[in-house]
Amino acid sequence: MKLDDILQDFQEFLDNRPDIESGYKLVRKHDQLTKIAEDVLWIDFDENGQFKAKHTEPAIGRSLLLSPFNAAFTWQTTSVTEIMEHTDKYTHFKTQNSEYELFKF
Repeated sequence: MKLDDILQDFQEFLDNRPDIESGYKLVRKHDQLTKIAEDVLWIDFDENGQFKAKHTEPAIGRSLLLSPFNAAFTWQTTSVTEIMEHTDKYTHFKTQNSEYELFKF
């Protein structure tokens, strides 16, 4: 499936959900597992595995956290090991154990 097709499909989903004004779609490449969130954070952990800091941009070593930002979070990735592409609407990245595409709408 092409990036434009995915963006169009998600926009149609958003158009049918007036309660959602914007959001994110995360797709795990190997099995097409898809998660939807209203917001995302990129988080760092310290050497003891404890939360250290939150960020709005991806970077090597950060994990992606999908909203809500509490104990009932939607999804969290393992640490990013490679960023293949990053724009304001799309991020293609690998983690310690998976490859993902993140779409912003």
